[in-house]
Amino acid sequence: MTVQSSTPQSSATSSVTATEASTSSTTTTVPALITSSAGAAFERSTIERRAVGEHDVRIDIAFAGICHSDIHQAREEWGKAIFPMVPGHEIAGIVAEVGSAVTRHRVGDRVGIGCFVDSCRECENCLAGEEQFCLKGNVPTYNGREYTGEETYGGYSTGIVANENYVLSIPEGISLDEAAPLLCAGITTYSPLKHWGAGPGKKVAIVGMGGLGHMGVKIAHALGAEVTVLSQTLSKQDDGLRFGADDYFATSDPATFKANRGRFDLIINTVSADLDLDAYLRMLTLDGSMVFVGLPENTQQFHVFSLVGGRRSLAGSNIGGIRETQEMLDFCAEHGLGADVEVIDASMVDEAYERVVKSDVRYRFVIDTATI
Repeated sequence: MTVQSSTPQSSATSSVTATEASTSSTTTTVPALITSSAGAAFERSTIERRAVGEHDVRIDIAFAGICHSDIHQAREEWGKAIFPMVPGHEIAGIVAEVGSAVTRHRVGDRVGIGCFVDSCRECENCLAGEEQFCLKGNVPTYNGREYTGEETYGGYSTGIVANENYVLSIPEGISLDEAAPLLCAGITTYSPLKHWGAGPGKKVAIVGMGGLGHMGVKIAHALGAEVTVLSQTLSKQDDGLRFGADDYFATSDPATFKANRGRFDLIINTVSADLDLDAYLRMLTLDGSMVFVGLPENTQQFHVFSLVGGRRSLAGSNIGGIRETQEMLDFCAEHGLGADVEVIDASMVDEAYERVVKSDVRYRFVIDTATI
């Protein structure tokens, strides 16, 4: 990666001329935000994107969401990371160029990229459309390596090249800034809600009202479930009810757990904090499930009696595969759902990270990449 100082410029001027049905023989240099080491401030720089192959799509990125996992990785809180790093796996933009064999996308299409940009395409999970569980290991959008060994760089940049099979179509009806967080926050909540059957007649609780949680409320409501928010305080109650929640409780109040004992068919935990799992499990009905999508740093503990007493399940879920992610985007467009976002200038990313850690955002920061 070439690293040099850069002045802000529009993403429209940072990439080569858009062409259709071509196979480029040259790499593309684009502006990007990089962090050089764990916890280091972001700097404007440039990176090289690979030449467009016959099955590749080159995208002019318009918006990139900030996920809490970006912070964990940029600060090396999830183990050793690859630096310099360009985070970002909530990417929305416009197709600028397609390879000669591309059939899924055309120049000018509205598209997105989520948490991975390739998988082995051969294992049983990939063949089942569950590429997020690729047995060889999928290729992360950033802080990872292509199967060729080259480092991957994410969406805090003005352009990216990816294989057409890992590029999603963003339907009309969702603005690109509100669509970007759907590529992680949206699918991370949609996937377990669908897998565990959220819908009419089901009582669903969403733990936490952050970037993940607010999308969980919107999607569960649109699926037809009865939705309850379980949040530390009632500070976001008005928002929760506006997003479609039927009830809202503060988990700091012990009475919440007594009032809701045996109530929920499904609890989706979106927070990364340590919880009294026994208290939450007791809120499940017979055969109810509690599913983790948040990632606590510490080991979580519970008593097995909390499960066997009601044939309950404690489970985890990841993002979705490509097919399910496209299904989610189409569902959100059909129901008029997008993330509630605060669009920021590239110079505000370090400040945004601090605010995310303090839960001071409603509900997702999105970088306007034209300011990089």
